[in-house]
Amino acid sequence: MTLLHYNISMNYLQNTFDIIIVGAGHAGCEAAIACARLGVKVLLCTLNIENIALQPCNPAVGGPAKSTLVREIDALGGVMGEVTDATYIQMKVLNSSKGPAVRALRAQSDKAEYSRYMRNIIESNANIYLKQCCITELLINEDRIVGAVDEFGIEYRAEAVVLTTGTSLEGRIFVGLRSYSAGRLGEKAAIGLSDSLHKLGIETKKLKTGTPARIDKRTIDYSKMTIQPGDEELSFFSFKPNRPIRKTYPCYLTRTTEETHEIIRSNLDKSPMYQGLIHGVGPRYCPSIEDKIVRFASNPSHHIFIEPEGLGTYEIYIQGFSTSLPADVQVRMIRSLPGLEKAHIIKPAYAVEYDYVPAVQTTHSLMSKKIKGLFFGGQINGTSGYEEAAAQGLIAGINAFNYINGSEMLELSRSSSYTGTLIDDLVTKDIQDPYRMLTSRSEYRLLLRQDNADERLTPIGHKIGLIDDAQFARFNEKQRLIKEEKERLDGLKISACEQVNEILAKYNEHIERGMRASELLKRPNITYKVLQELDPSLNMPKEVYEQVEVIIKYDGYIKRQEEQVDQAGKLEKFKIPENIDYSAIDHISTETKEKLSKIKPKTLAQAARIGGVKPADISILMVMLDRGNIAKK
Repeated sequence: MTLLHYNISMNYLQNTFDIIIVGAGHAGCEAAIACARLGVKVLLCTLNIENIALQPCNPAVGGPAKSTLVREIDALGGVMGEVTDATYIQMKVLNSSKGPAVRALRAQSDKAEYSRYMRNIIESNANIYLKQCCITELLINEDRIVGAVDEFGIEYRAEAVVLTTGTSLEGRIFVGLRSYSAGRLGEKAAIGLSDSLHKLGIETKKLKTGTPARIDKRTIDYSKMTIQPGDEELSFFSFKPNRPIRKTYPCYLTRTTEETHEIIRSNLDKSPMYQGLIHGVGPRYCPSIEDKIVRFASNPSHHIFIEPEGLGTYEIYIQGFSTSLPADVQVRMIRSLPGLEKAHIIKPAYAVEYDYVPAVQTTHSLMSKKIKGLFFGGQINGTSGYEEAAAQGLIAGINAFNYINGSEMLELSRSSSYTGTLIDDLVTKDIQDPYRMLTSRSEYRLLLRQDNADERLTPIGHKIGLIDDAQFARFNEKQRLIKEEKERLDGLKISACEQVNEILAKYNEHIERGMRASELLKRPNITYKVLQELDPSLNMPKEVYEQVEVIIKYDGYIKRQEEQVDQAGKLEKFKIPENIDYSAIDHISTETKEKLSKIKPKTLAQAARIGGVKPADISILMVMLDRGNIAKK
């Protein structure tokens, strides 16, 4: 691997770097740290240096599908899992009684600690230069990026630029019918960069998101709420050893009331969304409370979770209560909730509308199709969520490094990861609302579990250079133990004796004949821990026996999905020439021609996943590719 070498002090004075990262949120941090650890000089630009890796909405990481993204980030050599494990105040496995495809680890984070920990990683890396500034223009030489310019007119030179601007790009905040320019509450918007993108022929559109009010915990009556404790047996995101054991704190549950609903209904005329002041589309799977009341009018109540923002603050986050109604209305709404009758609002809720760049304009490497060396990651691609942002930022950073070194781009497949699924959806579909990763978006979700993310992606992280030899050796040892324990259970005989059936009776099970331990484990009520009761010599660590249990219990389903992957791989083998002239193909629809010309899929499988492309058109395209008689530009 060839790296670019510079005289550090001289090039810093000349404002010359290898890669520029614009934005220091979750995407920007992953991109910057990955590039720096790979050995190149990075300029990390942020609007406010105090808000690095800020969690401006819910101070939490993980949850359904998102936990798998965090584990994948860690397996590739990213840092979100490590930072979350170091700063949690609660850990909880969601859907623990359901199948492994939907089980999800969620951490309540200490917001301030999370930001400080991430900033320390950044500042302790000599390859990263932090700069508080607003990038307003991109510098281009023909069709290649060569640098950027800030609001003071200072030029910064680099061979690659990664844009991770979050909600700051032309951001505008709404509280009731009042609005002002801002990317987040108390932080200015990034003005000017959208115009620069437009001049380069890159399209932007608008999306909207929002966040609830923050209240003072000293004004809450928790006795009227239901406690929501974390898990006693802790799980972690990072596959690295020596995760810290910290004291945990509970969250609480309350509900909206008919009074809440009536206050909202009677004030919809003061909502910027309902008055048409906000044109961007909001997140479908995380709607505002007024949207919930209108869309689900028959529902008499909605869950509201009361979550601490950290140990060093009185601020409490009201999950599920996002709104853009006026501040005075918010007071009445919040005080209508049981336990919050005397609540004091520290920060009001708000909505923010911002520019994003539809990702159909990028390749699967997250590089612009128009400008070489220009990459996009996070909410600028039309996504919602810290985890989605971090995953994209990591891939964009790795590929920015690959680009300047002439290496092959890292493009993860749908069958390899949720990260690959996320990116494939973004670059092949016209996103109409902020994209959130869901387990239902993956057709291979039983293969792409949070527990086996290291098995799927650690070899890739090691090959890239972000997983060191010591971590890779630990990974290989874990895989050896999994293989050996599965073989051991296949060979271990459980006898149908009275002592065994006494133990099994506690789990509503009984055996009439001796059977292999792996056969018994396939029963719904039997877990590895039950087998440990039957045979105390079974003493594998949790991270090993969890995977062994899943592999054995779901063997038939896993094999079926592996067959689906093989079938899909046949379409992946049909490569589509980059310079194909779709307009010259007579037998496919005009809509399909337009979609294919815009997105430029690399394979027939990618073409089949594009929204609006018809199966019949794919069949025609397959025949023409097979014959090799498609016109080229």
